[in-house]
Amino acid sequence: MRANVNMKYIALTGTLAVAIALGSAVSSVAEQSGRDGKRATFESLDANGDGRLVRAELDAHMKTRFERRDTNGDGVLSREELTAQAQTNASARLDRMLARVDTNKDGVISFEEMSAARGGRMFQRADADEDGAISKAEFDQIRAQARSKRDERLQ
Repeated sequence: MRANVNMKYIALTGTLAVAIALGSAVSSVAEQSGRDGKRATFESLDANGDGRLVRAELDAHMKTRFERRDTNGDGVLSREELTAQAQTNASARLDRMLARVDTNKDGVISFEEMSAARGGRMFQRADADEDGAISKAEFDQIRAQARSKRDERLQ
C-alpha cells in the first residue's frame, strides 16, 4: 500500500513538472516579445505583415523569448533559468488571483472569498440541469471537459 502511494506521488510530481514545462513552452508562442507580459497579437507575430503566420515567424518570436530566458547566454536553458521563469510566472498568476479574488483587498484570501470566486461558478457550471445538485453524470461531464481543455493546452 505504501509503495503504491509513493509511486502515485512520484508520478504526480513528474506529471506536474512536465505540465509546467510544456505549459510554459506552449504559452510562450502566444506571448509578446516585449517584457510587459501582455499576450501577442496576430499582428505582432506576423513579422512581414502578409496576414499569415508561417513557422519562421513563430520560431523567430520563440527564439527571442528563449534568448531572454537564457540569462547566462550559453544557448541552453538550465534548471535554474527554468525555475526562475516558473517563479516569475507563478508570482504574476498569484498577483492576478489576489486582485480578482481578494475582494476586501486585505492581501489575503479567506475561505469565503475563495468560495465566492470559485465555488459558486464551478457549481453552476457543473449543475447543468440547474436542480441545485450535481449528479454523477454531471460530475463526470465537467471532469471530462476539464481534461479536454487541459489536453488542448498541452498540444
